[in-house]
Amino acid sequence: MTATLTEAPLLRQPGFRNLYLAGAISQLGSQIGYVALPLLAVTTLGAGPGEVGLLSALSTLTVLVLGLPAGAWVDRLRRRPLMVATDLARALVLASVPVGWWLGWLSMAQLYLVAMLVGAGSLLFDVASLSLVPGLVGRERLTAANSLLVGTGAGMDIAGRSAAGVLVQLAGAPVAILLDALSYLWSAAWLRRVHEPPPAPSARPAHESLRSRIVDGVRFLFGNPVLVAALTQGTMANLAFPLCSVLLPVLIVEHLGYPEWVLGAFLAVGGLGVLAGSSAAHLIGRRFGTGRGVWLVSLVTTPTALLVPFLDRGGWLVAGAAAWFALTFRTGINNVLLVSLRQRVTPDDLLGRMTATMRLLLMGALGLGSLLAGLLGEVWGLRAPLWAGGVVMALSWLPLAFGPLRRQS
Repeated sequence: MTATLTEAPLLRQPGFRNLYLAGAISQLGSQIGYVALPLLAVTTLGAGPGEVGLLSALSTLTVLVLGLPAGAWVDRLRRRPLMVATDLARALVLASVPVGWWLGWLSMAQLYLVAMLVGAGSLLFDVASLSLVPGLVGRERLTAANSLLVGTGAGMDIAGRSAAGVLVQLAGAPVAILLDALSYLWSAAWLRRVHEPPPAPSARPAHESLRSRIVDGVRFLFGNPVLVAALTQGTMANLAFPLCSVLLPVLIVEHLGYPEWVLGAFLAVGGLGVLAGSSAAHLIGRRFGTGRGVWLVSLVTTPTALLVPFLDRGGWLVAGAAAWFALTFRTGINNVLLVSLRQRVTPDDLLGRMTATMRLLLMGALGLGSLLAGLLGEVWGLRAPLWAGGVVMALSWLPLAFGPLRRQS
């Protein structure tokens, strides 16, 4: 590692700067689409709780099919070209939604297919991106790099979700989704300027089977107690978040009668929480250590999830938003400290497989939570999934309290 790479400000390093610029606007568009797609389903196609839950689940359940192969593919391919290809594919798929609406043949089946394809592209992109960062900045600067990436992403969450509600109200959900598609074209243009470091020599045979590579990645992850603890708490949190959030468009807009911008503002509070958490992560990690810091923040914040089921008009809306901020503050901390820890303890030639195996379970939990939210909402009403998610989230600090992760610096 050269002194220049180690000491130069991160945004003066061309590779990292171009990756950063690619992700910033793409994240903004993704958050607009995150709000606009279910609102389009509810307001234009009359989707109910079950359909909204399924739509949210399909964007993550594709990980169950592609998760493990994705890591092996990423570890064998050049990452930058793969990321450009997934950006272009997602732009094309999302552009089909406003076209279908304009031509009059938009349906829930099309939205389901779009959710699956975009989810598959996002999986490959994210695994490749997380595997690329250590080579661009060096492992000793991972916490600083991830803090910048997560913090900027959170800022884009705030802007995107806030703008989405207003944009949908003024111009319609199809226009908002078109902007999401254009953001992926922006990302692809900047990624073409990233100079990817050459891969490190590998002792593994070039003709090694896909199955063998997948098994190596799974064995490495589950053989590391620190990674297992991080995975367990992340799985619990990812199961809880969709239970608490998937039906919010139905609850806030349809049931409580608020306009769309209120939903956007409520979700934007989550972006503020992630931004605050990612900004504080480096200080918390330095003061308490990575493991102890993550555990203490979780212990303090996760019980606030039990306020979310009381979401209603007036003061309860404010209380719910405050709880949402606390929970996403914890997410911001974890997304910096735990992701950096995962990257530090994983060899370069296993980064893709470790990341993909993690995402298989973490994103699978998101998809399962979305399906459960729709099911519980249909059977027991809109607040049942909020209670289920609140209880799971309130207990998600337990895997951090025991085992070796608390002792990690």
